[in-house]
Amino acid sequence: MEDLLIKIFCDTDDFCIRLNNYLKHHLVTDNRLKEPNLFNISRMMTLSEVITITIYFHHSSYRNFKHYYKEFVCKRLSGYFTSLVSYTRFVELMQQALIPLILYTQKFRLGKTTGISFIDSTTLDVCDNRRIHSHKVFKDIAQRGKSSTGWFYGFKLHIVVNEIGEILSFFLTPGDTDDRDSKVIDILTKDLFGKLFGDKGYLSQPLFKKLYDRGIKLITKIKKNMKNKLIDIEEKLLLRKRALIETINDFLKNTCQIEHTRHRSFTNFLTNVVAGIAAYSFLPSKPSLKFSKSILVATL
Repeated sequence: MEDLLIKIFCDTDDFCIRLNNYLKHHLVTDNRLKEPNLFNISRMMTLSEVITITIYFHHSSYRNFKHYYKEFVCKRLSGYFTSLVSYTRFVELMQQALIPLILYTQKFRLGKTTGISFIDSTTLDVCDNRRIHSHKVFKDIAQRGKSSTGWFYGFKLHIVVNEIGEILSFFLTPGDTDDRDSKVIDILTKDLFGKLFGDKGYLSQPLFKKLYDRGIKLITKIKKNMKNKLIDIEEKLLLRKRALIETINDFLKNTCQIEHTRHRSFTNFLTNVVAGIAAYSFLPSKPSLKFSKSILVATL
């Protein structure tokens, strides 16, 4: 695990150096400062240290960030981070590091399109349904929605992955957003090409035509009252392996802990989700599909 910690730090530190150099040449700063303090990050801890600790939490066995920081980071990782601040101060630094964390994840931790992609959404509950009316943290932000498992209150995380388990794009929306929403689909499929596999929730003739005109073939199962259309054997086999993306959603929610109901601010919620996605990209073994003599074997 320590090797993983070093790997995350080196990667984030390279990004922070490039980001800092870019901002120094494009932002107006106070010439009296030899080293402008960008993003208001503490003079004691560097931006890369804050991002590293935030991401590494999602690889730990801790379910509570406060316990993780006080018991694990401050005691066991103090040799790696020699200028640790108090827990309260670190939570403030996490919020200030949100924008760099999003940039880092979007630009450096997403996979590359291979021509075979899977699309799906998963629910992110922010409270129990019985507490919706008394919930205040996400009031007017989160919304009620309905999934295959029933009603929920919170958000939807929309993701697109390739056949080797890499996340290609992601987008966060309120819980009542339709999976076929044109704005969401446009953002998720911006850099895609080839074949895109989804469940029946993406079944739409206008959506199919719109993506087909852009060089993307949307393939979904059909409803019982619809006429069947012929697809080749490879597409049929890949459609059956759509469970790959559901396994990735399970990894994100249970292993990388992007879902819990203890958030105290929307910024904290965003930081947790984005850091969880970044942490997933560092997993040494991801769910994937293996191709062998035109036969697809899932190695989940």
